[in-house]
Amino acid sequence: MIDRRLLREDPDRVREGLRRKGADVDVDRLVALDAESLELSRRADALKHERNVRSEEIGRMRRAGEDASELQARMKALAAEIKSLEARRREVEATLRELLLAVPNLPCDEAPVGPDASANVVVRTVGEATSPFEGVVPHWEIGERLGLLDLEAGRRVAGRGFVVMRGAGARLTRALINLMLDIHAEQGYEEVVVPFLVHADAMVGTGQLPKMAEDMYRASDDMWLVPTAEVPVTNLLRGQHVSRDDLPVRLTAYSPCFRREAGAHGADTRGLLRVHQFDKVEMVRFAAPETSYDDLEQLVRDAEAVLEALELPYRVVELATGDLSFAAARCYDLEAWAPGVGRWLEVSSCSNFEDFQARRADIRLKKSKGETHRFVHTLNGSGLALPRVIAAMFEVHQTPTGRIRIPERLRPYLGGAEYLG
Repeated sequence: MIDRRLLREDPDRVREGLRRKGADVDVDRLVALDAESLELSRRADALKHERNVRSEEIGRMRRAGEDASELQARMKALAAEIKSLEARRREVEATLRELLLAVPNLPCDEAPVGPDASANVVVRTVGEATSPFEGVVPHWEIGERLGLLDLEAGRRVAGRGFVVMRGAGARLTRALINLMLDIHAEQGYEEVVVPFLVHADAMVGTGQLPKMAEDMYRASDDMWLVPTAEVPVTNLLRGQHVSRDDLPVRLTAYSPCFRREAGAHGADTRGLLRVHQFDKVEMVRFAAPETSYDDLEQLVRDAEAVLEALELPYRVVELATGDLSFAAARCYDLEAWAPGVGRWLEVSSCSNFEDFQARRADIRLKKSKGETHRFVHTLNGSGLALPRVIAAMFEVHQTPTGRIRIPERLRPYLGGAEYLG
């Protein structure tokens, strides 16, 4: 949630940030509602002060045996007026909160300005975007040929956009999860096991609700399937006060992820490229505001370590303002090269949300003497999302003999095997 004080003191900055993000928001209405709420509060406080003064005066008159009926009538009128002002203020605050929950985070000043992904900036490329040999086939073709991937079974069970991994493919999935968690543990992250169902308040806290409700899977009136472990992990500190001495807090977790992936059927939805349920290992960091952008750079390096362990060519792309997610102030995507489809596949997004999520989830810094309340900065990154990682592996590590080479770092997790197939 954006800072009410910033909205009040510098609405032009808010307008400019939203313009760069391509968001259509009636900032004037937000400013007017905020001003009305402040005025209602000021008027109610003034009447409460008068009520206190009149109450003391009535007490004095009664002790002196004087008639206080006129003041008592005034007290009743004050009580009714205060009640009316407070009721109106609650209405204004509810409307303002509802509107603010739909306002995206402002991009940081350093994010490249542009309307969409066409303005994204490639920061660096590691490895070469080439094919291992002539005639590399797409991942779904070799995956089904080797009995690792069963797309038809997924459609039979749950419909288009769901997949089944079989045999060595299922073991590969488990091995990748374990490898990623072990790498992040070595990097200093604490592993946590979290619920895969969360309350609506948790989804609001990280920004999925209410804006993106149509993209989520609802389990019941107040329970939602997690679209990413970011939601439950970030909410572990919901309503907490965090000491600066404990920062950064670094957590990692595996979860299945559930999302309604939009898009027409076609090349972009073949195989593992766009699915409704997938496995992912997530990293979440809670940082001090002064150092959170250093934390973001480290988060990217931590995700890159997994791609390097899997021996995949990849590139780091900084997102333009118009391509940033609802909650992100700055974001880097990590994309793995997939020669079978001839594309870079996004396998991780590493984002700094600054205090946007922390305001919604009420995650504050503990105050030192003389300080006002401040919020922590939250960050998260995929480390990594499995479907497209597996797609890239099936294509990059394909051999002319029709097998798939297993990267050396992953082999101990698969009993020392060197190949799939």
